[in-house]
Amino acid sequence: FPVALQAQALVAQLWDPWPVAHLSTDAQVLQVQSLRKHTYKYKHNTHLLALSVPSVFMVLCFISGTDAVIALEKDGYISSFADFYIRESEPYLGTAYGIMISYWQAVVNFAMYLLMVAAIVQRKSYRNVGLYWTGSFTMALAVFLLGNVIGKYSSEIQPAFLFNVPYLIIPIWAAKRLFDQPKTCPLPTADQIAEEQNKNLLQRPMDLGLVGFLLLAVIYTLFRGLVVLDCPANSCFDYIYLQEPYLRDPVAYPKIQMLVYLFYVLPYYCISIYALLVPGCTWMGDWALVFAGAIGQAQFSHVAASIHHRTPFPYRIPERDWWFVVLCNVAYAVGPQILAYRCLYKPAFFCSPVSQSKEKKNQ
Repeated sequence: FPVALQAQALVAQLWDPWPVAHLSTDAQVLQVQSLRKHTYKYKHNTHLLALSVPSVFMVLCFISGTDAVIALEKDGYISSFADFYIRESEPYLGTAYGIMISYWQAVVNFAMYLLMVAAIVQRKSYRNVGLYWTGSFTMALAVFLLGNVIGKYSSEIQPAFLFNVPYLIIPIWAAKRLFDQPKTCPLPTADQIAEEQNKNLLQRPMDLGLVGFLLLAVIYTLFRGLVVLDCPANSCFDYIYLQEPYLRDPVAYPKIQMLVYLFYVLPYYCISIYALLVPGCTWMGDWALVFAGAIGQAQFSHVAASIHHRTPFPYRIPERDWWFVVLCNVAYAVGPQILAYRCLYKPAFFCSPVSQSKEKKNQ
């Protein structure tokens, strides 16, 4: 788009005879050469876009379709479609966690693909949906691949496992493209920004509640990280054996998930608290979307796998503490979604401060 705007500006200059006529011959030649250069770049980038985006969506939709077949077959709804492949090539797809991420990919991610395709066809921005999908796809792939390498099925890895590795490039490529696109959130005026940023935390009840949630989430994340690291404290021992024994499952997905929370999500929660206290953190909206997608996917797969019938009974959530553990995990998933919604639709507090004089000048 920047290349297109530059080319359009040069076309306007050459179309108007006066701006070019007053230039020297050499200057006119340079202008024409610059126009040709930018026009070529624009056509080249447009051609690459036309080739790359449909190809990527074709691959991703194919992945969603195969994931749907795998999940439905392993849950007994269909048969004789992918059983041989799973048994001989990727047996870890038959685990409770593998089935749950297959459901997520087949339903939630596929719905986001359709939304992004519809936005592209209608020439609308798909940046927000794309950022949410980037977090979701990256989290699922990272935990799944690491769990396969170090978990129960590490000795059964076949060459087919390598087919998953190239998919790591897709979210990196997508994130770069999405972060380069302009933001689509509503733009508040300077008066609205100043009014919102002059309020303290007590005058912003929603932000106060989010800070409270984030503080509890920090404690919960740190605690579960210590639990999977075999902390000798009695509270950690009781939790992993009496409340959430799924963290001991030898498939290693829950352990990897808690470590990802500890090393990546915990710092995000801390800087989110900072962003809700200090105005002007313009990066908050984008990263809130990315982590909302990542945590939403992670918690769905984690909770659903911990109660799935393919998880061995000793590792399922005990019936006595079922509601407590499930509600804690659901709250842990819902909080980041509310935070992303708040950042997306009420962004004034996170905008860069704009002086009144500049606002009047722009008007």
